[in-house]
This record gives sequence, C-alpha cells and structure tokens, in this order.
Amino acid sequence: MTFWERNQLKIAPFFFLAPAILIFLIYVIYPIVDSIWVSFHEWNGMDKKGLRGNGEPNWKWVGLDHYITLFTDDEEFYVSLFNNIRWLVFSLIAIPIGLMLALFVNQKIVGMRYIKSLFYFPFVINAVVIGVIFTWFYNPKYGALTFVLGFFGLDPIPFLAEENLATYGIIIASFFPGIAYTMILYITGLTGVNREMIEAGRIDGAAGFTMLWHVVLPQLKPATLIAIVVTIVGSLRSFDLIAVMTAGGPWGSSEVLAYKMYQESLFNYRMGYGAAIATILFLIMDIYIAWFLYRLFKSEKTEK
Repeated sequence: MTFWERNQLKIAPFFFLAPAILIFLIYVIYPIVDSIWVSFHEWNGMDKKGLRGNGEPNWKWVGLDHYITLFTDDEEFYVSLFNNIRWLVFSLIAIPIGLMLALFVNQKIVGMRYIKSLFYFPFVINAVVIGVIFTWFYNPKYGALTFVLGFFGLDPIPFLAEENLATYGIIIASFFPGIAYTMILYITGLTGVNREMIEAGRIDGAAGFTMLWHVVLPQLKPATLIAIVVTIVGSLRSFDLIAVMTAGGPWGSSEVLAYKMYQESLFNYRMGYGAAIATILFLIMDIYIAWFLYRLFKSEKTEK
C-alpha cells in the first residue's frame, strides 16, 4: 500500500483548503506584515530606490520614530483616537434600537412585510449615499432639519460645521445602516426562539419586559454577540461617512484613525507614518477581538 493510499483521508482536506489559504496569505497576511514593516521606515510612497529633492532617499529606516512622534508630538492622533472611542460607545446604541425594531416587525400584522422592507432599506443603500443624504439633511440653509427646527421656532444648528457636534452628526447618520443590520440579526434570532419556553413563561406569569429579559434575550445571545462584534469593529474602522460628510473637518475635529491614516499616506506623502497609524488601529482591534474571544470561550466553558 502506497503512502497516498494510507494517508489520503488525512491529506485530502489540505488540498481543498490550499487555494483559500493561499489567497488569505496573499491578500490578508502579507499586507498586514508589509504594513508593519513600512511603519518602521520613512517613505513618501514613490520609488524606494529614488532620492528626494533634498538628496535623502525615499526609503529610509527610522525604527520607532513614527510611533514616538504619534504619542508625543501629534495632537491630531489623540483627537482621532478619542473620536474612535466616541464612535465605539455611541454606536452601541444601535443594538437595543435594532432589537426593539425586530420585536416590532416580528408581529403578525397585516402589511408588516412592507414595513419590514422599509426598515431594511438603509442597510442596502451604500454608505456614500447615506452620507450625502445626511449632509443635505443637516444643511443649515435648506436642510430638512432646519425646517423642522424652524417649525418649533428654533434656530438652525450647523451640525457639520461645529467642532463639538460634527462627530455626533456623523455617528447619528451611521445609526441607519447599523440599526438595520442589528434588526436583521435579531429577526433571524427570533425565528429560532423556543416557543415552548415562552408558553412556559406565560404559565408562570411572565409578561412584557420580564418575558423579554428572562426568556427571549437569553435565547438571542448569539445574535447579540455578533451584533456587538460587528458594531464595535465597524466603529473602529469608520471612514466612508467621514470622508463624504466632513472630510475630517472642521479643522480635523471629526477625524478618526482610519481617516488620519488615509490623509497622512496619500495626501501628505508620509506612507510610513500612515502605516504606523494603521498598525496601532490593527493592534486595538486585535486586543478587543482577543478579549472578546476569551470571554466567549470562558462563558461557553462555564455553561458546560
């Protein structure tokens, strides 16, 4: 019996996995490693062998200089990091709202299918379109928000022109696709809720919030975990709405790490500095994902 005949059941899975693993290595792992390597160099994004106008090489080893500069001399970095934290905290509001909408549209009412499609619609629309719509909505001259405030005798609020309000205005715009996504997750979870447990809860006198908290929500735990992970990761890598609505303004007040990385790399020709920002953002995501997986495995082990 040949080696292949003896071990084909063990080896065959690797042949099926090989194409996916190769693509993953080329398009995910290699860019991550290369980005970390670039962060240790001063590079303007041009030919690595060329020279700049001052005679210095385009590609120059600087070690940890970019990271030291970020944490000691770059105030915009801390503004971007704080904005990411604000995105992370406030974007979680979309989860309970999505749950409430899922409970609402899950009712057996005539015409609910059409209402459900209306709530699902924001998830289908491209984020750029949502950004443009909300830019019009916030416009202090002819935006819909101005007309609503004027109806109540209030002055227009220049959401996107105020340093203290711009980030919150963009976060509110992000609620629309975020709420729609979490609603879809919870609708899917509600289809798997055990009806017998609900009936048993009703027999024991549970109703309303008590039924939701003690009977329904524990069965929606998988959907909640996915919603939290997707929402937090999405808030950390937020970019498109900021690029469309404020371009990081006014005066950099609405920048986040992803947008600052984009600006430094492509517009300021500091590819190494931008790669350092990307590496820090990557580490933040890694720490969160590692913590989340630890809590998940720990809770599953406790339940067993």
